[in-house]
Amino acid sequence: MKLPENAIIMREKITDYLLKWQPDNDKSQFLARAGYSLNNWPRLLEDIREQILPVDAEKMRETAYGDLFRIRGKLLGPNGVSLKVITIWMT
Repeated sequence: MKLPENAIIMREKITDYLLKWQPDNDKSQFLARAGYSLNNWPRLLEDIREQILPVDAEKMRETAYGDLFRIRGKLLGPNGVSLKVITIWMT
């Protein structure tokens, strides 16, 4: 199953979660290996839309808030480094 190409991705999810250093379960340093940072956050959003959303999503489970899906894919970052990623989506 494919998720909609116009799926809502909140700016804050990118800037305040994925690219901001977190004391627990930090993702910013991992994404930095491919050249993503707060300075170029729109690029990460664009790359997720173009490189991850077209990949098949697998339904994980139903929750009280909606269905959870997982997409396993690769992100080719602005510096040419490719990262294997797993993204979680809710519908």
